[in-house]
Amino acid sequence: MSAGVTAAPAAARPAVRRVSPGLRPLLRAEWVKFRSVRGWLIGMLVAAVITVLFGVFVAGNASIGCQNGPNQPVLTGKACLPYVATGPGGEAVTDSFYFVRQPLAGNGSITVRVDSLTGRYAAGNGGGAAAPGQGQGPAFAPGLQPWSKAGIIIKASTAQGSAYAAMMVTGTNGVRMQYDYTHDTAGLAGLPSATAPRWLRLTRAGDVITGYDSTDGTHWHLVGTATLAGLTGTVQAGLFATSPQYTRVTSFGTHSNVQGGPSQATGHFSQVRLIGGTAGGTWTGQAIGGGSHSDVNAIGGGWQQSAGVVTVTGSGDIAPIEPGPGAGVPTATFEQSLTGLFAGLIAIIVVATMFMTAEYRRGLIRVTLAASPHRGRMLAAKAAVAGAVTFVVTLIAAAACVLIAIPRQRNEGLYVLPVPLLTELRVLAGAAALAAVVAVLAVALGTMLRRSSAAITVGIAVIVLPFFLSVAVLPAAAGDWLLRLSPAAGFAVEQSIPHYSQVTNVTDPAGGWYPLPPLAGFLVTCAWAAAALLAATFLLRRRDA
Repeated sequence: MSAGVTAAPAAARPAVRRVSPGLRPLLRAEWVKFRSVRGWLIGMLVAAVITVLFGVFVAGNASIGCQNGPNQPVLTGKACLPYVATGPGGEAVTDSFYFVRQPLAGNGSITVRVDSLTGRYAAGNGGGAAAPGQGQGPAFAPGLQPWSKAGIIIKASTAQGSAYAAMMVTGTNGVRMQYDYTHDTAGLAGLPSATAPRWLRLTRAGDVITGYDSTDGTHWHLVGTATLAGLTGTVQAGLFATSPQYTRVTSFGTHSNVQGGPSQATGHFSQVRLIGGTAGGTWTGQAIGGGSHSDVNAIGGGWQQSAGVVTVTGSGDIAPIEPGPGAGVPTATFEQSLTGLFAGLIAIIVVATMFMTAEYRRGLIRVTLAASPHRGRMLAAKAAVAGAVTFVVTLIAAAACVLIAIPRQRNEGLYVLPVPLLTELRVLAGAAALAAVVAVLAVALGTMLRRSSAAITVGIAVIVLPFFLSVAVLPAAAGDWLLRLSPAAGFAVEQSIPHYSQVTNVTDPAGGWYPLPPLAGFLVTCAWAAAALLAATFLLRRRDA
């Protein structure tokens, strides 16, 4: 009898392993979902239309009127725009001061002792009684503005906007070396007096101007060096005085009242020495500037010399123009045409939130997660699609705003502050990037809260509401902190005009001012979006669909 044969065991069946699709297929799948829902496409179109219409409306809401004199016809719009000088870097500048000068041929230097700096300002803001002997006009009070200035200057010419370098004493900021309007370097602290004068010196060697200060005229301290490209052989050198518009902000609860008027500074100089000037040359006094908005015209200026002391009085400023009540002209910024983005973000939040919450409402989240077990990758794909669509739509809308609104602002009589082309592109791309990050944040909120109404409410509350409160409701200090810490900080990415420390102005987000620099504000919003996305990923992995 043959032995029994034992059958070999069947080979074990391999386990079935689900393979999660890569990011590219997930992106394609989420894009197909987005474009297949007509409501979401209409929502993005609504966001673009709101952004454009609201921005154009705000841009055309200016009402500028002026008169060239009593009994003259009332002018409006472009006819009211004064001459605005442009500095060497292409920026709009104020170049208004009283200049006591001589020509400086070739290399040389100018040295002076500043014995004191005094000033006055229009405390009555045009509405008070005039001081004795002043006739009709504002009542003046003694006092200096923080950036009242007097000192020495070497300037390419007397034309407004021409290159310059200056050493000066200021109202509260000590000795400074400033050049070409945007550059500022600190020197000795304190205000000059009879017992503590300040000595100032500028030397020229070709295009290079070097500034020094001293407390005794013997021991000199280097403050800074400026290279003024394209200086001609003969420049103008001398003494100057100027003082910017006086501005005071008074808060009443949640509202602020801005008052202002002209101010004036007087510098008292002695031991003036010019090396390189014409032998036996005489000093010439001249008011630089003097348009319809000039502080020089408002309260005048002049100079006199007696017993070796030269007194120079002037009004105005030598500085870049920034938006705000201290600008001296009705200004607008490049980004003000993008004001409609504030309203368009509401529609973007709604669409981006529903892009996620619809999965829960329709019960499709189970199918989605079954097709993509890697939940974090799925959420990243959904956020990327929402952000990319938002970026493209917002970029197109922002470009349309600029093309329509800026010409309208100019026709209304606003001076649109010039910025380089790269800055314009940065503002447009920044606005689109901000909207994209907001869309990502909305997707994360939709994932965490699962319900459209709750997620939309929270999204508007943390993104749009802080900006509105900062602009229209809260006092300036509280609004500043809100725009530093909340997701609304990202609106700073739209700021086109930098803040210069040597210009006193009022922070106003509606006018293009933010408490944080553009990149820093944008990164705050990115940090909020990243934190929300991480929290949403954690919850998505922990909870059942």
